[in-house]
Amino acid sequence: MSTTISILLFAGLADRIGTASLAFSVPALPLATGDLKLLLSEAYPDAQSQIATAFVAVNQEYALPDQLIQSGDEVALIPPVSGGDGTDQQHSESSSSSDGTCTISYHRLSVEETIAKVHDDNHGATLSFVGTTREMTGQMRTVTLEYEAYIPMALKEMQQICVDIHGRWPGTKCAISHRIGTVGIGETSVVIAVSSPHRETCYEASRYAIEQLKRSVPIWKKEIWDDGSEWKGSQTGPWDPTDRQ
Repeated sequence: MSTTISILLFAGLADRIGTASLAFSVPALPLATGDLKLLLSEAYPDAQSQIATAFVAVNQEYALPDQLIQSGDEVALIPPVSGGDGTDQQHSESSSSSDGTCTISYHRLSVEETIAKVHDDNHGATLSFVGTTREMTGQMRTVTLEYEAYIPMALKEMQQICVDIHGRWPGTKCAISHRIGTVGIGETSVVIAVSSPHRETCYEASRYAIEQLKRSVPIWKKEIWDDGSEWKGSQTGPWDPTDRQ
C-alpha cells in the first residue's frame, strides 16, 4: 500500500517541477533517500538532471543515499547551493541560530553588528569578509539578485561552520550573517566575521568559512538580467555538501 510524503523543493528545482512543496506517493516507508531520487526522476523526467545532482535532506540534515526516511520525517530536496558568492516565504524580519552567532535576514546587513559578535579583548586579529552584488559578470549585466533559503537548515549549517572553525583553530570565533530576498547592485549579501589571537589563523578561518558556506549552506541566488534570469548553483565541479574539508 502506497503512502504520501511531503517534499520541500527550492530554487530551479522548484521552478522546474512547478511547486515548492510536493505531495509525492511512494510504495512504502521506510524508504532510502537514494530510492526516493530514483522515483522522483521517473515521475519528473524533465527534471532528471537536477534531481540527480541534488541531495536529500532529512530533518534538516544532509542524508546519504542509504539513509531511511521514516514516517513523520521532514524531507527536502536540496539542489546545488550558491551561498554568498524552511521554506519561509513570509518575509519575516530575521532568524538567528540557537547561539545567536548566525543570522538570516530580509533587511540590510550590518558589518559592525556581525563583527561585534566575535569581539574578544584577548584577540589581536579580526577580519570581515563582505560579499556584495556586482553589476557585470563577463558581458552579462546583473540588474538584481534574488536569494532564497531553507532557513532552519541554513542556520544549522552556518552554526556548524562556526563550531568547526572553533575546533580547527581553538579559541577562534566566527559569526555569519546572510541576506535573502532582493539584493540590489552594490548591496551586501553576506558578512563573515572571524577573530583570533593571531592574524594567520584569521586568514585561514575566514577562507574556510566562505568556502564551506558555498559548499553546504542551503541558500540559492537567482541572477536577474535585462533579458532573463538564472538560478546559480555549484560552479566548481561535483557538489558534495557533506564534505567538510
